[in-house]
Amino acid sequence: MTPKIRVLIVDDSKLIRDVLTAILNEQPDIEVVGAAADAFQARDLIKELNPDVITLDVEMPKMNGLEFLDKLMRAKPTPVVMISTATERGSEVTFRALELGAVDFVTKPKLAEQAPEDYGDIIAEKVRAAKTARLKGPRREGDLSSVEATMPPVMKRPVPKGVKTADRLIAVGASTGGTEAIREFLVGMPTDCPGIVIVQHMPENFTKMFAERLNGLCQINVKEAEHNDPILPGHAYIAPGGKHLWVKRDEGQLLCKLSTEEPMNLHRPSVDFLFRSCAKFIGADAVGVIMTGMGRDGADGMKAMKEKGAWNIAQDEATSVIFGMPREAIEADAVHEVAALSKLRDKALAASLKKREAAK
Repeated sequence: MTPKIRVLIVDDSKLIRDVLTAILNEQPDIEVVGAAADAFQARDLIKELNPDVITLDVEMPKMNGLEFLDKLMRAKPTPVVMISTATERGSEVTFRALELGAVDFVTKPKLAEQAPEDYGDIIAEKVRAAKTARLKGPRREGDLSSVEATMPPVMKRPVPKGVKTADRLIAVGASTGGTEAIREFLVGMPTDCPGIVIVQHMPENFTKMFAERLNGLCQINVKEAEHNDPILPGHAYIAPGGKHLWVKRDEGQLLCKLSTEEPMNLHRPSVDFLFRSCAKFIGADAVGVIMTGMGRDGADGMKAMKEKGAWNIAQDEATSVIFGMPREAIEADAVHEVAALSKLRDKALAASLKKREAAK
């Protein structure tokens, strides 16, 4: 019999601790072995119980969640799922937590509001993913790659109107572990790169700040996608939480489109939704990139892209936090090559350049 996933809950609210305990203990493969009201109780319980996964609040007395997470990942790296509110301030804190080594996060519903019916399943799925995650060292403030550190300041221009859009496209899909993977992929991307469209599984209120953070790090322009945005070279467009992002050629213009159609593979935005549109409207002018994530979203869409002449690349297992999505795409025979995260950007650019040269 497979041992249950042993979870420690860390939250200063007794009500939240009780709610999370009840939710997780309903799962047949998960057991809450302890609950702590602050970081110091958590420290002692971690030593005593050695949990598989920790759920961690952000705002706590004595020591906040980020300070505790930083110390934990230095002393005893353990998979952590952050519990955060979906506020602007909470979003910023959540992204910092992911930089420090947290595997994923769950938006905490307000106590006055009823939680979604599938809230327990969402938390349980993230706990299961965290249990299998490949932990990486935390990225500190100012800990930038050599590319970032030597990058000259760039005066970014607003998206121009009425100009020729990109003729080539890089489409990216990611889930758990993807925020850091996408950051590494985009930092160092040259300003003459093809247009880039990205689906990262992320709830509403987080994607806009995610795009803004990336825009501050990158030479290229990064923004949350809006309906009918022209897809321009040197620009990346992040799918907004709660909406599908797809692409279409319209009278010679390559445009972002948004949709509120039903979730695909339980996700909205869905990687498959984006990739299928690339297969239909972009064909051989597209390069597909599938990154770290749990589940199989993107595999079928990437297969369709390959059948239409696109070149597809998957992140390798060694550098993926969760290898689920890349593995599914590889097993579906949808991928041309597999590469480490540090190589994905160069391979995507090289593939796109080959396609441009072949088209001449």
